[in-house]
Amino acid sequence: MADGRRVRGQRSREAILGSAVALASVDGLGGLSLGRLAETAGVSKSGFFAHWRDKEELQLDAVEWAARQWVEHVIVPASAAPKGVRRLFALHEARLAFYRDGVLPGGCFFFVAQVEFDDKPGPIKDRVARAMNDWLGYLEHTVREAVDRGELRADPAQLAYEIEALGEAAVTHSRLRDGPTAFAHARRAVLDRLRALSPTPELLPED
Repeated sequence: MADGRRVRGQRSREAILGSAVALASVDGLGGLSLGRLAETAGVSKSGFFAHWRDKEELQLDAVEWAARQWVEHVIVPASAAPKGVRRLFALHEARLAFYRDGVLPGGCFFFVAQVEFDDKPGPIKDRVARAMNDWLGYLEHTVREAVDRGELRADPAQLAYEIEALGEAAVTHSRLRDGPTAFAHARRAVLDRLRALSPTPELLPED
């Protein structure tokens, strides 16, 4: 009986967090409404307080959930590619697929969260910043692996920044302008940059 309650409680918590991340990708974390969340997740309002003491605690867990989702949809699929420049490009392609496939209705949770909290000191800003630093750190690590393998000549921090900037541009351009063209441009921009920096461009697609 106790195990069954725990399983149901965990499922309820995960349903709420999934809904919170999806809604926040459109309305921001500050725009989360307990009533709308309850309706979307199919739980009662009172069910929230079995998991979280207040809205900020829910918001912090939503950031954690979004980070886990990013790992699942972007980092894990890209890890199937060989280490080095091919894995670096696979990360960019997996990111674009995340946006193109509409995993989140607003496109990108972290793009919205960073705009919302960049000027609001506090634990949520700190957690969003940590998630972004973790992602950029992983990009830098992947660039550094490619450099160490002789597949790239680049400053890891600089190239990671450039790839991140091009990925972020795809979010808004795909939604405000022509989506397929925006994704094609974002893919081509990183591919051309990597091929230009690589002594072994044959490891990468030609187009």
